[in-house]
Amino acid sequence: MKLIVPHPGHFDALREIIAYKEEKGLDAVSEVYMAGSPQVMGSGRATLHAALIEEIREQTEYAHQHGLKMNIVMNPSCLGGHHLTFQGYNLFEWYFGELNKAGVDGVTVAEPYLVELLRDFPMETVISCVSHVDSPQRAEFYEALGADKITVDTNINRDFHTLEAIMDTVNCDIRVIVNEGCLYKCPFRYSHFNLFSHITAATGAPPLNTFGDYYFDKCISIRVRDPSQLIRSPWIRPEDMVEYERIGIEDFKISGRANALGWITACMEAYSRRSYDGNLLELLDCPSELRYLFYLDNKKLEGCINQWKNCNKICNDCRYCDALVSRVLRVKK
Repeated sequence: MKLIVPHPGHFDALREIIAYKEEKGLDAVSEVYMAGSPQVMGSGRATLHAALIEEIREQTEYAHQHGLKMNIVMNPSCLGGHHLTFQGYNLFEWYFGELNKAGVDGVTVAEPYLVELLRDFPMETVISCVSHVDSPQRAEFYEALGADKITVDTNINRDFHTLEAIMDTVNCDIRVIVNEGCLYKCPFRYSHFNLFSHITAATGAPPLNTFGDYYFDKCISIRVRDPSQLIRSPWIRPEDMVEYERIGIEDFKISGRANALGWITACMEAYSRRSYDGNLLELLDCPSELRYLFYLDNKKLEGCINQWKNCNKICNDCRYCDALVSRVLRVKK
């Protein structure tokens, strides 16, 4: 098992992550990832600290000294067409060159054009979940473009038939995100990624002065009204990673680079140990606020993976997750 861990971006955080890893003997942790520069492009997620090239070089050297790879995430779902201008091409080629000179091991991208651009550099090209790779055909497409690793769409995390088909189709490594708690088949997913892609970018037009995050608010309200959606979300319990290893998946990514450092290290330990006794919502990245409202007993979910592995995902007919609510979930007082 190889665990890929989120990093907020500043050097002190990296030192603490590595110190915690070594103190606790969490040998499965093999790679850290953080955001690239918003002056170059935005990101599919919120960003706390975007390191400059010199910071990236220093942090990469430090990570290497402790046996960890460094990955830089540049995964907006929308670039506003800037990547297809000469100015954009020159900027992105320059930035990837600087990352390469800084010793970065890999770059995570979502835009197919950037996958091809990265062919000119020896760094690993990692496909983001923002690319929505949910079929063997799409995985094959990205591998042909130049992907070395593919992070699959979380919507297929419990679709073992599709995961196995992808594994059989491509030669590149497949990654799954273990703790993303987004709605299964979320209708806001594409729009939400687009929103973050623009509000995290510091290029071109002045920053957007949005009045709120409509998609996040709707996400929260849907689950409050229908708690079964919490269970349908395609997260993976620490205890269930073995089921993915059985089909050949070795790379497990923890989502949440905009979360507090103590939360990151807690997730890192739970997934390294393959065990967690408590409220599973404490480990889920999105939406984290729900952990204060609900208690989802992780130990009571033991064995549920056997149902989910064989589920046809027609919730109206199945109702397995609905029935689970009364047994494993309670509202906090």
